[in-house]
Amino acid sequence: MSRPVRIPAELTTAARRTLSGDRILRRRLPGWGRLHIDRRQPFLCVYRKPPNRKDAGTDTLLLSQASYLLASGDRAIHASLCALTTALIAELAEAFGRVILLELWSAPPDEQDADPNEAGSAPGFRIVAPAHAPPQSTLEAMEGALVATDWSGGTPKITLDFERNPRPRGLSAILPAAEAKRLGCSVLGVEVQPIYRSGENGPLYPVILRALRRDLGHVLKQAFFAFSHAEASSRPVHYHELGRRAMTRAVWEVDRQLGEVGDAFDLLLLLTPTNTETAWNAFRRGKYQRMPEFHYRPRTVDPATLKRALYRIPLEQIEDPSLHSFFEGKRDELDRQITMLGDRGTPRVLYGSLQVYGTPDAALMKKAHGILASVPPHSHDDSVSDFIDAQTFAHHAEAEIERLRMAKSDLPATVQIRDDVPGLMVSRGHLLIGRETRVAKARIEATIQHEVGTHILTYYNGLHQPFRQLHTGGAGYEELQEGIAVLSEFLVGGLSRPRLRLLAGRALAADRVANGAEFVETFRMLHGDHAFSKRTAYTIAMRVYRGGGFTKDVVYLRGLAGLLERLAEGVPLADLLIGKFALDHLALIEELIWRKVLKPAPLRPTYLGDPKAQERLQRIASSTRPDILDLMAE
Repeated sequence: MSRPVRIPAELTTAARRTLSGDRILRRRLPGWGRLHIDRRQPFLCVYRKPPNRKDAGTDTLLLSQASYLLASGDRAIHASLCALTTALIAELAEAFGRVILLELWSAPPDEQDADPNEAGSAPGFRIVAPAHAPPQSTLEAMEGALVATDWSGGTPKITLDFERNPRPRGLSAILPAAEAKRLGCSVLGVEVQPIYRSGENGPLYPVILRALRRDLGHVLKQAFFAFSHAEASSRPVHYHELGRRAMTRAVWEVDRQLGEVGDAFDLLLLLTPTNTETAWNAFRRGKYQRMPEFHYRPRTVDPATLKRALYRIPLEQIEDPSLHSFFEGKRDELDRQITMLGDRGTPRVLYGSLQVYGTPDAALMKKAHGILASVPPHSHDDSVSDFIDAQTFAHHAEAEIERLRMAKSDLPATVQIRDDVPGLMVSRGHLLIGRETRVAKARIEATIQHEVGTHILTYYNGLHQPFRQLHTGGAGYEELQEGIAVLSEFLVGGLSRPRLRLLAGRALAADRVANGAEFVETFRMLHGDHAFSKRTAYTIAMRVYRGGGFTKDVVYLRGLAGLLERLAEGVPLADLLIGKFALDHLALIEELIWRKVLKPAPLRPTYLGDPKAQERLQRIASSTRPDILDLMAE
């Protein structure tokens, strides 16, 4: 730490002036420390670095808060620090009537419970409340939140002490009791067992530190929420509203760079054969005995160069632990996808695919077999003589995009008929249609809502948000995306029995390739055991063997099953359309909405205005155990 320097009176005056205008307040303190208040709220968090020990990591525990002051605990700056704190508290108290000042510190070495050689010990907290007029409801909320949190190290040890001036041992009160009373401020202290490091001078445990920062951050916001309602004039609806809105430059830089790496390649397009028709003809001429030879687009990027760019991204500079986890997951996924790109055409692609999309599990296989057993192989849901060609389907898709433009006139989505695409594919917000594609008339609307009403819509909703990851796709987003896309088919009355059989067949094929089966074996299983037509069995097998083994098709059925469960739990479908993210990220998305970091989505699927679709959606939401077989078109 730099030599302590008094905080100039000019800085205190300027800080109070900025705060009085309810503007973002960010200041570096002379010597060491900083002040961050992204808007006026009835609380201020304080950490003072002990002058006689390192205390590594503790100063980061408050970085997820919207209002914090980090400073030296040296006596030389104490008076000027007290003046700054008093000025800030006075300004906040004038706005909210009453304010809470929470000071956080780590337990001194002789009072540390954790074994310095054992990482991940149970956390411990000592709450220190003022002896006179303690904020009882705030203390109850804090203790309750500490108990309710699922701490990774186990059940926390919690104690509550009362002192005239809550403060760290060896330091003077930053706001003495008499001054706090005059200003209408309640002073609380939280002493934390430093389980995030090995002893007083040992190395940090960064994963444990980030987890503690995240979980403790939620606890503190719940306490401030209770204080706001009990004693201040502020009335937030949810404790997440008290979180940070202003993002540091590091957040936007990491998001931008991750987006650039992700935009540098389209894995699905690069793993999709360009010769599916000629390969099918060769496979048929060979009497289905040899795996077809697939050809691919030339790679326009160098995997090694992308990897270097990926790991130059300064992820460690992100202070918000939830966003750090979100971006870290995307970096890991991009790493695996770039490896798959480099391994294209070899069996190693399968290993990367299983890491990204997971292994088909027994429960999912049971669902797939159940569908194939319940739905006859020869169904008249989609008449074989009643299809439209690619050009006609493109007109329908363009009409749906025009309807979306009524809400967003500058929507740049296009529909392209291509010779190098089998079937349908959405790439970077545009619909690509293979020239030989045919769509059953009975499934025109269902297919439109799958491709346009889900994939294109969420791409541009995500593009409307400040984070690029919400349109390029957060880690693991495909499962929820495909679940919503298939659900939309049901909501418009077009999830036919052949369509369900197809999704089940894809899941079985993904399971077979994951277990080492050859292309021809899987083709025979689909055609011989489950009565798919030879062309359909070939197409399913091509999808899971492309590139060397690509198990993405497992996400359709798994995503639909997971989505049905969440809808039955009360999650609104509209909340899932704000961008491209995984169900695991829903809590973060909801938090960012409360914090007003994310904006309302500009686009809504047209089917959400259809009474029949709403009736079907309500039927799912009111079900205790929704089942995929219940979704067959009426």
